[in-house]
Amino acid sequence: MEINGEEVNEIVRYDELKLSPEIMRALEKKGYVQATPVQGGAIPYFMKWRDVIAKAPTGTGKTFAFGIPMVEHIDPREDAVQGLVLAPTRELAIQIMAELRDLCEFKEGVRAVVLYGGQPIDKQITQLKKRPQIVVATPGRLMDHMKRRTVRLDRVQTVVLDEADRMLDMGFIHDVTRILDAIKSRKNLGMFSATISREVMDISWVYQRDPVEITVRADEQNKPDIQQYRIEVERGDKTEITARLLEAGSYERAIAFCNTKNMTDRLSGLLKMRGFSAEAIHGDIQQSVREKTLNRFRRGEL
Repeated sequence: MEINGEEVNEIVRYDELKLSPEIMRALEKKGYVQATPVQGGAIPYFMKWRDVIAKAPTGTGKTFAFGIPMVEHIDPREDAVQGLVLAPTRELAIQIMAELRDLCEFKEGVRAVVLYGGQPIDKQITQLKKRPQIVVATPGRLMDHMKRRTVRLDRVQTVVLDEADRMLDMGFIHDVTRILDAIKSRKNLGMFSATISREVMDISWVYQRDPVEITVRADEQNKPDIQQYRIEVERGDKTEITARLLEAGSYERAIAFCNTKNMTDRLSGLLKMRGFSAEAIHGDIQQSVREKTLNRFRRGEL
């Protein structure tokens, strides 16, 4: 790992980071002892309210890198939004929310809410009336709430852009800049990406002050445990090969990515015909149905 261009290889334990007993209890419950490099690099600076721009591969613990200091900074006596996390997709926003809830488990009075499109806005307005101190949101849905005046961001201290490169590539740059411009009380801004694109740097130059730059390389230590290989087959043989791989691999669960919504439906249908428990997820399927499908998948029912 590099911090501001200097190589740093020291191993950091959570109990060395001067965290609260409540956060330590939450980490111990999950069985975590040693911080990942991006966590060990980012948490101390976040705790000092520094701006951070971090480049780290997916699956290296970025959520806790910003989530731990964000939760630590929350004043539970204040019924105002103090921390904001922006994510490019609903699924990522839901995932971040789940991890923040784990961190907040023993922090009495700290409340968080997730806001995303595809879910009834009235339900989210009801949740916002409970005065959460942390909001996780997709940019478009947060803008909807800002226009309706159902969320106030005038007391936000920490803002995080998670998967900033994807968010800006997906065309959210104008929403993101409008949101940042509306937060005058911000003390620090964190930007986390797998890659640092020109758009990410543009946001950094405009909105960050002397940011700490953290780079975690995708080496053996800091990459997800994934084997990658390719098989070249004729177009008409793909379903047959997919079925054989599923049968031969004894996998508990598998995800197949397709180029189009139609291909997704077709493949799931063909796998069902072969006796596999399979369901499709794509943009034409209702969000509530997609969430049910993902929950079934997590529970091992698919």
